[in-house]
Amino acid sequence: MKTIYLIRHAKSSIDEVGVSDFERCLSKRGKKDLPFMANRLKEFGIKPDLILSSPAKRAKKTAKEIATVIGYEEKNISFEDSLYDSSYTKYRYLLDSLDDDLNSIFIVAHNPTLTDVGEKLSGAILTNIPTCSIVAIEFAVSSFKDIKEESGKILFFDYPKKHNISH
Repeated sequence: MKTIYLIRHAKSSIDEVGVSDFERCLSKRGKKDLPFMANRLKEFGIKPDLILSSPAKRAKKTAKEIATVIGYEEKNISFEDSLYDSSYTKYRYLLDSLDDDLNSIFIVAHNPTLTDVGEKLSGAILTNIPTCSIVAIEFAVSSFKDIKEESGKILFFDYPKKHNISH
């Protein structure tokens, strides 16, 4: 079995004048949602074999905080350029390159690609993976290379607004 946790970065600031998309920081809401969702992973004992993250500032911050909360070594996070301004094809190349010894991975990245990948891998209609959401998809395969479109089973789809966190 292989499990992929698609994690959208926490909410970012969009009103920072002169700041590029790549350098956008987390917003007040993002800074509030992130520890809550990281603690949800910790409560359920979810710890991946590998965390892959976009190198964009907001994704990096999200990946690092989650790693800290769940007890994953921050230095082992792999920042992948292909996860920023990405595509389903780039995700497939990344998944196909993973070692078969890995059973579960976190991918911390961006929409609209994250939602597209989640829908293609699971066959589910997700419509939109909101900021700081986690979609866990399980595959009955022994290698990430063997994952076929629409072959994944969604284990859960969790997001901050589901828990009525006051913003």
